[in-house]
Amino acid sequence: MILLSGDFHANERHELSIVTKRALIKKYGQNIYDNIKYHIILGDGGFMWPNNERTDRFNYKTLALRSFPILCVIGNHEPILGMKNLTETDIGIGETVYQINADPFVAYLKRGKVYFIDGIKFLVLGGALSIDKNYRTPNKTWWENEYWDEQEKVDVFKLLETEKTFDCVISHTGPQFINNNLFKNSPSCYEKSFDEVAILNNKIYGKVQFKEWLCGHWHKDNYYFDKKANQGYQYLYKTTKILEKKDNRIIPHNEYGKSYPSN
Repeated sequence: MILLSGDFHANERHELSIVTKRALIKKYGQNIYDNIKYHIILGDGGFMWPNNERTDRFNYKTLALRSFPILCVIGNHEPILGMKNLTETDIGIGETVYQINADPFVAYLKRGKVYFIDGIKFLVLGGALSIDKNYRTPNKTWWENEYWDEQEKVDVFKLLETEKTFDCVISHTGPQFINNNLFKNSPSCYEKSFDEVAILNNKIYGKVQFKEWLCGHWHKDNYYFDKKANQGYQYLYKTTKILEKKDNRIIPHNEYGKSYPSN
C-alpha cells in the first residue's frame, strides 16, 4: 500500500497533522496503516529550506514514528532545485532517488522517470508555476532549476516512445485542461497565469495510457473521473489517499475514487 498526500511545505500550514501515525490510524485503521509501504508527497515537500533546520528536525522526529519511507515529487518550492551534488541512492524501485535524510528516509523522485513502487508502475513528473515568486524576486523563479530544462523534455518524450502504459501518473500540477475543468470558478489566480509545466503535462497526457493521475499544488482536494477515458484525476491537500495493488487492480482507500483494472 502507498500513502499519497498533497503539498507539505515543511509543515508551514500544519500539513503534518494529517500524516502523523495517530491521524493515519484514526482514519484508516490499524490494519491498513500497518500495510503502508511508502508515503509519496505530491510536490512542495519543502524539506531543507534555508535557515529552517529546526523545523526540519521537528518534522523528521514526528515522521520517524512511522515505519515507511517518504518519497517526494519535485514541486516548485523545492530547495533541492537550487542544490548541486545531491546524494543519489538506489532503493530498488527502478531509477535512483535524491536522498536528503536517513531517519526517517526522505528522498525526491526524479522528473520524467518511471518507478515501480510496491507493485504499482508510476510515471513521475513534477514542477509548476510559482505564482508567489514575485513576493520575493520579481520576474524570477524561486530556484535555478524550477522548470524542466530542454534536455529533460527531450528525454521524457524519448522515454514515452517505448514506455506508454502506466498504472498512475504523479505530478505536482495537473494537465492544463483538467486544471481548467476543475478550477475554472476558483478565485485562485493559478488559472489566470500561463503555466508551461501544465502545458507540458497536456502534451505528456496525449502520449500515455494510465488509470489515475494524482497531483497537489492547488491546495484543494478534488476528484474528477473521465467516464469516457476511464481515468481519474485526484488533487490532494488536506486529505490523503492510499493505493493498493491487489488481484491485478489498483484499489484506492478514501472517500474519493474507484478501483481500476491494472495495466
